[in-house]
Amino acid sequence: MNAAPTLAFDIETAPDAEGLRALYDFPAELSAAEVVEMAQRLRRQEKNTDFMPLLLQRVVVISCVVEKGDALNVVSLEGWEDERGALQKFFSGMEKLYREYPASPPRLVSWNGGGFDLPVLNYRAMIHGVRAPLYWSSGDRDANFRFNRTYQNRYNGERHLDLMDALAMFQPRAAAKLGDTAKLCGLPGKMGIGGAEVGRAFAEGRCEEIREYCECDAMLTYLLFLRYQQFSCERGEGEIARKLNAAKKYMEEAGGKWAPFLECGFFASRADGDG
Repeated sequence: MNAAPTLAFDIETAPDAEGLRALYDFPAELSAAEVVEMAQRLRRQEKNTDFMPLLLQRVVVISCVVEKGDALNVVSLEGWEDERGALQKFFSGMEKLYREYPASPPRLVSWNGGGFDLPVLNYRAMIHGVRAPLYWSSGDRDANFRFNRTYQNRYNGERHLDLMDALAMFQPRAAAKLGDTAKLCGLPGKMGIGGAEVGRAFAEGRCEEIREYCECDAMLTYLLFLRYQQFSCERGEGEIARKLNAAKKYMEEAGGKWAPFLECGFFASRADGDG
């Protein structure tokens, strides 16, 4: 099979207390929660927001919907205890997929991944000394990356497709939210704790809630990618129907949090191959 594997992904982050302590020179006796609170107070005074710069976003979890042929799986890399380990597993996982499909590098699919997820991963990987040769490949290293077909190219979605960016025609003013777009396409929309609550949930140790929320966002991204492929005629109706059936089967077998996806009606008109 020559089709490239697809890796639709999402990340959740929380303020990096130790990074904030180092940059702001906060006293060592302050707790992590106190460091974050003080840094957010300063941030609000300076920028009228308590959202930290991407460099200071600690990766709590990376969730991926992995499509290989007609098989589908959801994998989460938990960074709440070992951020470096989660980052290295993500990039090494890309390498592993490429070894399985040497003619077709894995395709990353995200929602605002070019504006948030990948820059965060870049900074955090640099901080932790992670290695990612495939991710940084160019035509000089690998013929599959010639003609600027790289993961860093914003305008060529062959290696990384940022769905939000592409649908907005690369115009920030036209960008839409993942949950809103998903809901209008017949999906359940955002579910779980909500992105604004992740920092507090992390501080309170509610990491499983964060993981479930992240996995649902990754699945929304993947299913919207299939709708995009239908819209762009990148895949035929029969192939899209097979991918939808694989997603439906995965969620039926996994149960739990996937019930709203199965009950929303998104699969009813497409998974059987109807035109």
